[in-house]
Amino acid sequence: MPNIDKFIIGFDHALRTLLTPAQTLRTVPGTELPEAELNNSEKSESTALMRVNHVGEICAQALYQGQALTARDTEVQHTLTQAAREETEHLAWTERRIAELSGRKSLLNPLWYGGSFAIGALAGMLGDRWNLGFLAETERQVEAHLAGHLKRLPHHDNKSRAIVAQMQVDEAGHATAAMSHGGAELPLPVKLAMKLGSKVMTKTAYWV
Repeated sequence: MPNIDKFIIGFDHALRTLLTPAQTLRTVPGTELPEAELNNSEKSESTALMRVNHVGEICAQALYQGQALTARDTEVQHTLTQAAREETEHLAWTERRIAELSGRKSLLNPLWYGGSFAIGALAGMLGDRWNLGFLAETERQVEAHLAGHLKRLPHHDNKSRAIVAQMQVDEAGHATAAMSHGGAELPLPVKLAMKLGSKVMTKTAYWV
């Protein structure tokens, strides 16, 4: 496929991610659970954390699109595309939960998407082993981040907790798949830089 076609498809995907409701083939986790009675503080915390998770999924979409654009091997492209497909479901789940909590999505989503796409494209240019290693490390850090959210979410907000728990399982699977396809372990300074960038994003998205 010519590169221009890939850029057109990528641009279309960006518009769909940012401007249209995400779709899910799987049932949203926790759908069958009753809505908990949350006080104002608890509702605010749940909303903010789900907004952060939604931003994380916006970034994941952009990262994987950027990585797939510059990946050399078709199997690596397939691995990235499959991960992005499941992340789309996570996007739909968090978007729906934010709406149920009468919250709002981050006002900076276009900025998050653009920056993440550029990082993903750069990772792909470094070669497929590093590309997959970057995917695996991203998912490991997201999994740890979600574990932290499970500790912070109100204990009786079972609907939010069900979504986050299933996302955590899926992210771990993505990391395992990436390494099994030949991903390289990233150097420690790169991992630390990724953690720092993630911290800036999560702290900002919590409020904005």
